[in-house]
Amino acid sequence: MPPVNGIAVINQKGGVGKTTSVANLGAALAARGHRVCLIDMDPQSHLTLHMGVEPGSSALTIYDVLTGDTPIGQAAMPLPGRDRLSLVPSVIDLAAAEVELAGTVGREQILRERLNAAGDLGDFVLIDCPPSLSVLTLNSLAAAQNVLIPLQPQFLALQGLGKLLETIRLVQQRINTALRVAGVILCMYDSTTKLTGEVVAEVTDFFQAGRGSQDPWADAAIFQAAIRRNIKLAECPSHGKTIFEYAPGTRGADDYDALAGELLHYFNPQAEPVPPAPEPPSTPEPDDSVAQPPLGDLDGAE
Repeated sequence: MPPVNGIAVINQKGGVGKTTSVANLGAALAARGHRVCLIDMDPQSHLTLHMGVEPGSSALTIYDVLTGDTPIGQAAMPLPGRDRLSLVPSVIDLAAAEVELAGTVGREQILRERLNAAGDLGDFVLIDCPPSLSVLTLNSLAAAQNVLIPLQPQFLALQGLGKLLETIRLVQQRINTALRVAGVILCMYDSTTKLTGEVVAEVTDFFQAGRGSQDPWADAAIFQAAIRRNIKLAECPSHGKTIFEYAPGTRGADDYDALAGELLHYFNPQAEPVPPAPEPPSTPEPDDSVAQPPLGDLDGAE
């Protein structure tokens, strides 16, 4: 069985906020008192860079875990100055893993086996998947119990959603029966455009139609905490920081903190809301986002 706290963050379309969501959601959960392990499964190593780690600078990476006998716990590095947050970094060599694992029996389940052998890596394990449906992605889906899908509310972003969900269904049927879609994170959200409302309505209708089915997305939420367009979120990776370190007073920080709270409630509706850890006083930096409205009465939203 995969770890109950394993969450694969996936979208085969690049540039939709996947890595940004893993880094900042992980930081928000850690700020709320949870131990979080981030796993970078992308050979581009964007999550590794986002967390301020130079790819190749660490002795052990996810490549060593997948292609050798390295326990994943040994590759998980604590992040200095970030309590309760650790990272299993990536490296460009990971791109060769698919070829190296071609003749390995059960190659889609290596990450799950490593996680099961590791025991307790944290309260949550967030896996940043590559923007492709590869053996690395299959490993991520086989190792997780939950899937989060960052989605930019634009027409083209919808085109690959059906294929992605079908892949998730196949993995659930053949490899990981515990896999389910926890929900959709609306990223780069702009309430001022008509297209945003149309796309949100279409996505909501689709998931509402799946309620009560045997599909892995039958209980998926359209999270109310949408991530608004925010220039500070785009600047964070170049500084190797999360939004809570780089610009804690901005709407980007507010949005990811709200998402963390909503996600915790999704997993445990009976739990009392956990307030975020207090932040030191700071002067909000200007950003280019718009005011956050409620998403409205979204059918099926949790």
